[in-house]
Amino acid sequence: MQTLRPAHERGQADHGWLQSQHSFSFAEYYDPQHMGWGNLRVINEDRVAPGMGFGTHGHRDMEIISYVLSGELAHRDSMGNVETIPAGDVQRMSAGTGVMHSEFNHAKDQTTHFLQIWILPDMAGVTPGYEQVSLKEEDKRGRLACIAAPQGQGGALSMHADARLYAGLFDAAESAQLELAPGRKGYVHVVRGRIEANGTPLQAGDALLLESEPGVTLTRGKGAEVLVFDLAP
Repeated sequence: MQTLRPAHERGQADHGWLQSQHSFSFAEYYDPQHMGWGNLRVINEDRVAPGMGFGTHGHRDMEIISYVLSGELAHRDSMGNVETIPAGDVQRMSAGTGVMHSEFNHAKDQTTHFLQIWILPDMAGVTPGYEQVSLKEEDKRGRLACIAAPQGQGGALSMHADARLYAGLFDAAESAQLELAPGRKGYVHVVRGRIEANGTPLQAGDALLLESEPGVTLTRGKGAEVLVFDLAP
């Protein structure tokens, strides 16, 4: 089964300093038909105005990934991490037993555009943790690079979750395939550009939800950046 989730059907939030689009129910956006997919719970596409950000707040028992598209995101947390996450970097934070953090755009004239992703962990009460990695264009060009996986398999960012996250860049004849084991769910999210996933045309912000499908095939990209999730049922 394949289900299209068009970009324009996502939840919208306008906080002035923050423009956000929610793929799944989040905060004041509630949609019982879109509470998550497998163990994927949140994909928020956030645009943070210059000089603004999220003040100190807490999380527990969640794997949180920040995928920065443009600008920079300043991160500070109760584990002692003080980091800048530029475009092209990916951050993973395991909230576990509890962590406090803040995220800001300190630029004076540039919006920070990033994806905030939450994945449900497969165990509660783990020790909080933090990782950050820089991805070069060649790492993702014409292929699906695994950027997060259980216990960091294959050198990816390490998650306490039965899920894998892949990223790729595609143009023209470039293509990629990802096999899904029986019982697994897949989720394709187009970050920017256009592409076909299993023959379905998608554009920026669109998603394709996969269940009982043998895999994902990406073709006919045009300036496309894509995230693909291999998820627990």
